[in-house]
Amino acid sequence: MKILAVDTSTSLGSIALLDGPVVRAEFALNVSATHNQRLLPGINRLLTDVGWPIEDLDGLAIGLGPGSFTGLRIGMSVMKGLAFATGKPLAGVPTLDALAANVSLAPWTICPVMDARKGEVYTALYRGGEGHDLERLTPYQVMKPQSLADFITGKTVLLGDGLLRYGDILAAGLGDRFVRAPAYLNAIRGASIGWLAIERLRRGFAEDISTCTPLYIRPSEAELARTNG
Repeated sequence: MKILAVDTSTSLGSIALLDGPVVRAEFALNVSATHNQRLLPGINRLLTDVGWPIEDLDGLAIGLGPGSFTGLRIGMSVMKGLAFATGKPLAGVPTLDALAANVSLAPWTICPVMDARKGEVYTALYRGGEGHDLERLTPYQVMKPQSLADFITGKTVLLGDGLLRYGDILAAGLGDRFVRAPAYLNAIRGASIGWLAIERLRRGFAEDISTCTPLYIRPSEAELARTNG
């Protein structure tokens, strides 16, 4: 199954082409240029380098969020447009699932931590297993780092860009329950989005592109303004 997978939930945009379990190409870039400036050129570059016409793809994959509201909207718009134009099925993958998949064989509870700004993090708890299976143990949540440290009860491996800002708080709060994943695993990879998407598509789970929306978890500033207005 040939898959084009994209994640724009953070400042690190990632694009990958997978042929079943094999990653044929992957591109990641963390620069000041916005996703709407680099996403389509990046997709075109990878397809050209690999020699795949877009018509040869079997499916598309997008990171649903949580994450940057603007980044998620850009990625979703582009991938829904490609799905509509090509007729290819689109699989949405929650970004916290993809981040947890980076350490799916960990023997402890897995806790991806994404910087949600406003002094908060997006997170959930997972249990890994053989065959890279992941079981999500909690809902997707947004909370203060100290609240997360209080919430975690056992030894847990943590990873994600939230550790760059709140790692010291979490380490102090968790003590010997804290296991920090290697820093290179903190990024959400297009390959992880694609790998999880292949399983979803094989099971017949594809998004309805007319109703598919990002997974925000908390309301945007515009929504809060309307509510408070």
